[in-house]
Parts: sequence; structure tokens; C-alpha cells
Amino acid sequence: MPGKNSPMADEAEELKGKHWSELLAERVVAEKKPPFVISSGITTSGPTHLGTLCEFLFPSAIVGELKEKGHAAEFYFVADIFDAFDSVPLAMAKYEKQLAPHLGKPLTDVPDPAGCHSSFGEHFLAETAAVMEKFGVHSKIVRMNEVYRDGKWDNYAMEFLERADEAKQIVAESSFKKIEEMGDWSPIMPICAKCGKIATTRVTAHGRDWYEYSCDRDVKYTKGCGFKGKNKISDHKYKITWRLHWPTWMDYLKTSAEGAGMDHHTRGGSWDTLLKTFAEFFKKEPPIGYKYGFVLLQGKKYSKSKGIGMGVADLLELMPPELMKYALLRPDLQENKDIDPTGVKLMQLYEDFSSASELRKDDPEVSRADRKKAIAWELASGGARKWKANFGDILLCHQLYKDWDKVGKAVKDPEGVAYLKPYITKWVAKEFAPDEYMFSFKPQKISENRKAVAAFANGLKTGMSAVDVHNLVFDIAKQEGVPPGSLFKALYNALISKDRGPKMGKLVEATGIETVKDTLLEMVS
Repeated sequence: MPGKNSPMADEAEELKGKHWSELLAERVVAEKKPPFVISSGITTSGPTHLGTLCEFLFPSAIVGELKEKGHAAEFYFVADIFDAFDSVPLAMAKYEKQLAPHLGKPLTDVPDPAGCHSSFGEHFLAETAAVMEKFGVHSKIVRMNEVYRDGKWDNYAMEFLERADEAKQIVAESSFKKIEEMGDWSPIMPICAKCGKIATTRVTAHGRDWYEYSCDRDVKYTKGCGFKGKNKISDHKYKITWRLHWPTWMDYLKTSAEGAGMDHHTRGGSWDTLLKTFAEFFKKEPPIGYKYGFVLLQGKKYSKSKGIGMGVADLLELMPPELMKYALLRPDLQENKDIDPTGVKLMQLYEDFSSASELRKDDPEVSRADRKKAIAWELASGGARKWKANFGDILLCHQLYKDWDKVGKAVKDPEGVAYLKPYITKWVAKEFAPDEYMFSFKPQKISENRKAVAAFANGLKTGMSAVDVHNLVFDIAKQEGVPPGSLFKALYNALISKDRGPKMGKLVEATGIETVKDTLLEMVS
């Protein structure tokens, strides 16, 4: 076992202080040949959700680290727009009658019921591309329908058909299935020439460059039409089945590294098939794989089919993109990330983001945890801070003044306040702000603890800080023999007609020492 001061121990300590994006970038440089390619992909079957963010934020962070170190690197974002349309998302529920007949077809062949894009798949791809732009992520988008249409995967398909038994064995072994359980499995999924579905067909015979099929499979969401047909691979009316499709896109793109959620990396999952495909079929080294934890919304997994959670478009109305990026990039990669846009959780995230902006990753005095925060902040913000004032102060002043210009002046950050204004306005309208921040300056006469309140008022002096005011409450409570909680309650009732409110020191500071003093003395007179 190495001693504490050994080179190995020093190296281990250094690794603990590195952000996961640094570690992955270093692995890519050490294990792969340039130019480096980081890839990821999604099926464009519904609104952009939190899980989608991982598919472009994490690869983008790795590419950013590679480029910072002077390496040539590209990010390819695969739009699996050729996948089968298997359910009508809640966001499109009003179009269910129009969409239901198209279940089972490739997404690129399903019309966009909103009429703004060439297909259903393109509709949600455009939404994701727009979200990527808002997050400052730039990638080369690879549309799978175009890849297949242009015949770029024909050689892969023919090789899989020619060696179908071998491919079947690879899939069976890597997914812990018996060959006899695979039935009439085929490496390709034909598109029915009659009904246009891809989910209901099966290959009944094939050569290297041709196949016969029957559209007679019934799946949970649709049924085959019974048509039988024959196609050539060169007709480009097929899709490689998922377990082989995923490794194929990485071989095609010459991927250096690609990540996926925990579900793909479970024993017998898609990643196991990928590794076996590269080793035994392609006879190549596989890309570097990394796995990441689930992204939760208030502790629950997002489900587009069950309507659980909010889409990214909804969240972007409540919080700026750099804040959401920080929340996802800050934790360890395999840690579950929980986004909560409500109450004190969001306020704490604002505070953490602001404190991280003051940290420097190259500061020798910074702790390992703070160094990772500094890197996450740089990745999230691009190194630029768009607001300087404390979020709680902005919220407090808005409740007091109800005028954004006055708020900007009060917190000495008019530009930052203008930037956060639409997010805070929507957040407050959704009633997501903590109850203690939902108030107005509404003085009322009080009958309890009047002597202590008067003593507090007389103890207020011009120039006192928020901390001074806060400490004064405790001093007066002790002096008058009153429980601090009771005095706080009396003060809040006298000033805002509520039992609780924002931090008393901040409230008094924002309202004005003299205004508070005069008001309190009047309320106990």
C-alpha cells in the first residue's frame, strides 16, 4: 500500500480534485487517436426534457475540455429521427386522432400536426436544436433518416445480413437470452411498402443485399397490415435494429467516447451488446463509454408518457439556462441530479451558483470540492456572470417596491435585475417562491411584545448592516427577557402583517432603517 507522501498517493489526491469532464478528456487523449469525436443521440419523439440535456451538455463539456487543452475535437449529435413512432406525447394529446393512424411508422414519415415542420420527428428535433442554442451548445447534427436514405449504412446492413447468425449470437449472449428465445430476430427492420410501418415487420428470408418481409407483427401500440414484400438494401427501406444500430453509429462516426444513462449500462444492457459487437464483429477497440445518473425533477423521474415533470421549455421560463447547466454539471457524473425549481431549493441553487463564480480552479488554496464547483461554473456560464446581486435581495426588493427599475437601483445591479426579471416574474406567478418572500410592506398595530419592539426600534441606527440588525433582535430579546422567536414574530407582524418573512436584517436594510424605525414606533404607540 503506498504511503501518504508517495507519488501514487499524490496522483490519487490530484484525481480526486478533478472534474469528471477533465478526467474523461484525459482518457480520450490517452486512449484514442485524434481528431477526437464525442457523440450522443436521442429519439426525437417528444418534447425536450431533462434527460435530453444530458445528451448534449455532458458531451459538450468534454469537447470544451479537449479544445481548452489544444486538441481537435468534434461533437456529433445523432437525431434518431428514423425510429418508430410508439406513443403520442402528452404535449400532442390534442392531435391524438390525427396521429394515432401513424403509430409504428418512422418518425420522419409522421406528419407534424402543428404544421410547422416537415415531420413529427423534425418538429421535436427543431425544439431540441433551439434548446441547445439557448444553452450555448454547438454540435453537428446527424439525421439518421438522411444517413439511411443516402445509403451510408448499406455496407453495414449487408454485412449484418451476411453474418446474421453471428450477429444474432452476439445480441443473444450480450443480453443473456437463449438463441431459441430470439425467434425470427433479424438485424434489420423493414418499412412496409403498404402501411409504412417499421415496428410491425419481420424478415422472412434474405440474402446479402435483399430481404423478404411480412408486416404481420402486433405490438402494444399498433398492428401490422399483413402485407408481404421484397426489397433490396439499396432501396433504403430498412433500419438496423437498436442493439446493432447504436454500435454502428459509433463506428460510422469514429466515436472516441459516448455516454448513456445507467439503464443502458446495466448488466445485459445495450452497452454490453455494443462492446461485444466491436470486439467480435467489427474487430475494433470500442469507444470509451461513460454512464451518468438519472435527472430527476423534485425527486421524480421525468415521464413524457405519464405527464410527470416539466419539459425544458417550461423550466427555462423559471430559471436561466446557465443555472440549469450548473445544476447538472456540478455533481459527479454518476450521481442522480435533482432539479427543483420551487421555493428555497431554487434560491439555494442561485446562492451556490453565485458563490462558485468567486472560486478559481487554479487557486492552490481552493478545496477539491470547490475546484470542481469552479469548473462547473465556468462550463455553465462561459466565465461571464450576468447578474451580480444576491437573488434573495432582488426578490425581497421586488416584493417591497413592485418596480423593477427601483429594484435594480436598490441592489446596485440594474442590468442583472433586467436579465432575471422574466424568470422571477414567471416564478412568482407560479407561486413557487417561498411563503416568507410573498409579502408586501403592510404595517399593522400589535399588542404583544410592544415594549421589546419599541426597544428594537430605538436601537436601530443609521448605517447598520443587515447582520447588525439581525444581531440586535437577539440582544433586545435577551435584554427584555423575550424569546427571540416571539420578538421576530412581533416585528414581522408590525411590518408586513405576517408571522414570518425574509431575513429581518435584509428586510430592514432594504426598507430603510429610518422608515422601519418610525413605522415600528408608530405600530406600538
